[in-house]
Amino acid sequence: LISSALRMAYEVRGQPRDVMFHSDQGSQYTGLKYQQLLWRYRIKQSVSRRGNCWDNSPMERFFRSLKTEWVPTDGYVGKDEARQQISGY
Repeated sequence: LISSALRMAYEVRGQPRDVMFHSDQGSQYTGLKYQQLLWRYRIKQSVSRRGNCWDNSPMERFFRSLKTEWVPTDGYVGKDEARQQISGY
């Protein structure tokens, strides 16, 4: 799922150069396949310190806003609806 999201973001933005991707130390971001994808796209990764949410505060704030301001309280009917609505956000 996160590899698909990275591919989509990379393509939609016209395959940008000199990109920095900031993430936490979650296994989904440190796994070999994801690291290879970052390398293929020449994306530099910045990883926050373990247990320090302040390192990633802009993204924490973004997801908080997304969940409280955009996602309906009763959720979405399916993945396609969620993808369409969130992409517009």
